[in-house]
Amino acid sequence: MQRSTVTVISQGWDGPYYRVRTQAFDIDFLISPDEDPGRVGNVDAEVRLPDSSRWSATIFTVAEVERLMARWAETGEHSGGKYFWCHDGLIVGDAGVGSMVQALAAMHEEDILTTVLKHLGEPAR
Repeated sequence: MQRSTVTVISQGWDGPYYRVRTQAFDIDFLISPDEDPGRVGNVDAEVRLPDSSRWSATIFTVAEVERLMARWAETGEHSGGKYFWCHDGLIVGDAGVGSMVQALAAMHEEDILTTVLKHLGEPAR
């Protein structure tokens, strides 16, 4: 496994967001205050690149997708859990902000981050 060239500079709570700053990009995770950032498995995230462009993802673990589909099978949502769909969905193997940052860093290093994530338009001025 290759070691990432993306280095985390800082991380922690900033208002309602759990913010992670790296030398390549910043990520704001919208985590409920009662959730542990180290265990979160379903979270909205916004990535900001140095050019100020903003990119979104709803990040799920495989286990969270399985949990949601099982629940939908009982509630009847999504045709009884027959499919999973999310317009800006990104599925990762492991829970936690750290694993999610590693996945985003890998996409950055593979030069596919802006292909995979959804562009949010220009920042507010």
